[in-house]
Amino acid sequence: MSTEALSPLESAKFIAENSQDVKVVAAGVKKAADQICESLKKGEFSVELWKGAGATDGHELNPKVMDEKAVDWIFLVDTLNFSFWSDNEDQKYKVKYKGRTYTGYWSLCAAVNRAMEEGVPITNPGYYAGMTEKELAYLFRSDSDVDMPMIQQRVENLREAGKVLNEKFDGSFVNCIKKCGGSAQKLLSLVVSNFSSYKDEATYNGKTVAIYKRAQILIADIWSCFEGQGYGSFDDISSVTMFADYRIPQALLYFGAMDYSQALLDKLNSNHMFQSGEREEVEIRGCSIWAVKLIEEEISRMLAADPAGKNVTVNAILVDNYLWDLRRARRAEMDKMPFHRIRTVYY
Repeated sequence: MSTEALSPLESAKFIAENSQDVKVVAAGVKKAADQICESLKKGEFSVELWKGAGATDGHELNPKVMDEKAVDWIFLVDTLNFSFWSDNEDQKYKVKYKGRTYTGYWSLCAAVNRAMEEGVPITNPGYYAGMTEKELAYLFRSDSDVDMPMIQQRVENLREAGKVLNEKFDGSFVNCIKKCGGSAQKLLSLVVSNFSSYKDEATYNGKTVAIYKRAQILIADIWSCFEGQGYGSFDDISSVTMFADYRIPQALLYFGAMDYSQALLDKLNSNHMFQSGEREEVEIRGCSIWAVKLIEEEISRMLAADPAGKNVTVNAILVDNYLWDLRRARRAEMDKMPFHRIRTVYY
């Protein structure tokens, strides 16, 4: 990360302490922690669910085998993991794959898997380093009347990523992992230092704050896929924060773990299009990270006091995954919560 930038967790604390239009609410933090803790203790949610054995909610699209091909897939997908919301919720980009229709992030995964089945080496950096916008538009063709947003920016991300991997890391993200000696923070620093589309930073109250949504979810996806083993073995995985996007804040609002000022609500309800680094946008993202950190800490206290929680793992990654899946599962309720509209490569 930049030498002058606060880490994501330091950034979150600083933003939450100085935020004008977003507040973290203790009662809502406790409410969310209670529900997530119960789910973890019952075994309803764990890192193993990332691979989606028997799932029909999108997780079935994730790699099942813990090998280098899985790393290639994860790096490709997280290089493209941004901006899936629709201008009109009734008209969405959709991909049909193996009898199911996918929207949002899962439509990206379905499109990648479809391309692989068609024999396209889409996860090969040597291929996507030279990809054209026309090629990607075809591979990500829609099964609705709505195209995938930001195709030009996605191509630019892929070209840069492929070029850097080929020139610096012998054509594989696996070599990036190997250079970091099992440290998530070293890998985070390597990613944001070498791949500009992952360098998700802003200026807030005179300080450079780092959010690093995609860089951290990249590390988390590798940890999840490999279940903390092999390429996914990081001795500091608990230092990774949640992945501040435009959807998790809806779930935090749902629990009452965050609260917005009336001025911000008015902006959101008028469909204001935010710019990356705009003060309120930074406050939403920073307070989301801090709220999830407090939820994680509350769950840890509850598990420590309960014999049934002795062998239960909790970290910000699992809390984020729970909230993200819950938002999709309870879409009708969650869609009543406002979200901030923004088009950016960072999330």
